[in-house]
Amino acid sequence: MNISLSGIEAIFSSTDIQVASEDAVYNFLLEWARARYLEPEERRGILSSRLLPLVRFSHMTCAALQEILACTDDDIDREQVTKRINEVLLHKAYPTQMEGALAADVSTLDWQSAERTYGSKHVKAVVFDRPCPQVIVYMDLTRDECSRFFPSGVILSDWFHLAGQKFYLMADCVLDEQTELYSFGLWLGIYGNSVSGSSCFDVEFAARTRSSGKFLSKYVGRHTFSGSLLEGCDDLFGVPWSTFIADDSLFIDGVLHLRVDLTAVEQPELQT
Repeated sequence: MNISLSGIEAIFSSTDIQVASEDAVYNFLLEWARARYLEPEERRGILSSRLLPLVRFSHMTCAALQEILACTDDDIDREQVTKRINEVLLHKAYPTQMEGALAADVSTLDWQSAERTYGSKHVKAVVFDRPCPQVIVYMDLTRDECSRFFPSGVILSDWFHLAGQKFYLMADCVLDEQTELYSFGLWLGIYGNSVSGSSCFDVEFAARTRSSGKFLSKYVGRHTFSGSLLEGCDDLFGVPWSTFIADDSLFIDGVLHLRVDLTAVEQPELQT
């Protein structure tokens, strides 16, 4: 918090810094400005002209972008930030059309900013409200990324929301103590402080295969999150790690494409 403004600009202009997520960058810059600039107008000007342009909004989670749009924070220029976020959300939804429409305006090329080294893996989420709350999440892992969490590492995804709960995905390498074989595990986690009562969800994990080009279901289950905060499968593909990591039918051009379908299950009311 004692770093100067010029130092903050130098750090967050860099692609090489390691951060938890771009959401964390946005939140830190707000926190830093509030600690260093106590006069509201000066703080708002510094954020608008010097700090928020450092944020790579295209690499923030959709949930965080929607929260920013919904908040009534007087420290930020609402018009400036809303314009940036709306362009990013439109580009996420319609990448081809938006590139053509906005290519002439260099101020709208935020989505072309390079990713930093993030601690969490970016995901794409499609949310449905009806006929029941549902989210479909896509996460891509390269073969190199998977190789790096052998034999005991993990990789966590960005968080996403459903039915008032805050979720994330975790992929890991799991050792079966009986067979002494390693395998690929995939888990759905829920943040402990977001659990409200007992929540029930249908979960499906799927992976795209080269032969069909489609996602094939690998795991289906119904889970009630109350005390347990992590549910999933410790051997998603039913093969040892060495077979999984070498399987070109799963790693399409070196990328493993995963899909998680999460649907909220309505709990019947108890009759008294």
